[in-house]
Amino acid sequence: MTEEPKETKAIEETPATPSTETTEEEAEPTPTEVEEPQNALTRKFTDAEWTAVKGLRAKLPEVFTKAYPDADPAPTSIVLWGVTLSTVPDAKASVVLAKFARARDLDVTRAEEMLGATLRWRDELKIDEVLKEEFDQDVFGRLGKVFGKDKEGRPVTYNLYGAVKDMKATFGDVQKFIRWRVQFMEESIKLLDFETIDQMVQIHDYEGVSLTQRDASQKAAAKEATNIFQNHYPEFLSRKFFINVPMLLTWIFWLFKPIISAATLAKMTVVGTGPKAIGPELSQVIDVKELPKRYGGEADGFD
Repeated sequence: MTEEPKETKAIEETPATPSTETTEEEAEPTPTEVEEPQNALTRKFTDAEWTAVKGLRAKLPEVFTKAYPDADPAPTSIVLWGVTLSTVPDAKASVVLAKFARARDLDVTRAEEMLGATLRWRDELKIDEVLKEEFDQDVFGRLGKVFGKDKEGRPVTYNLYGAVKDMKATFGDVQKFIRWRVQFMEESIKLLDFETIDQMVQIHDYEGVSLTQRDASQKAAAKEATNIFQNHYPEFLSRKFFINVPMLLTWIFWLFKPIISAATLAKMTVVGTGPKAIGPELSQVIDVKELPKRYGGEADGFD
């Protein structure tokens, strides 16, 4: 007899169910970036500016160690212009750090060097003592004034070069003049809140100034002051006006114009002489009610 073939049954394979188990590595939560404290000024930062600010903030311990090599231990925070700088995120601190970053084209390494140099300079100058120093008002009292605000609420400072009556008394001691000039700048900065306002308008009045009368001390003082403000007070000027400018100085300005950066040039304006010429220019930035009459405004102003 022929053996009947055995019946065979096909076995269907059930697809494997994907495992719901995760590895320890996959289970790690993705770290979330700490939300930055904000104010009206930080909300205007670009992404590139935020990147530079965060990079500079991370470098602060190293900056402090280099700036204060004799401190043991090195400080973990410092106060600059009334704002505490540390690795802890803070909106006002971000505004200050952004100034150094912008002044160095958002290059964190160069901004770090600038901030460190500024801290060392302030320490060597003994800035706290400079702020307490008393200066002869008959000599220095007329040279600088803070009066009014611009249309955005920025304080307006006036540098009155024609008010110098005694060149030797004013510039004979160059370092004394520098200390007065730094004190005037620091007092002006106290008017900034670093929340809505972090810049000022500066007006340089050359009425009564003769460039032929400048001596070596005055030139040395001007050169050192310029160096200080360029390297240690970054991005504090919104606008700078040169008014009652002698014709020779106007020509010098135009001569150097090609080598001035576009960003700096955009902040600078050279104006003619007298209220009728000055008023229309300044009133574009400063309301006439905040502008002294001597400059074409309506305010009584200062003596």
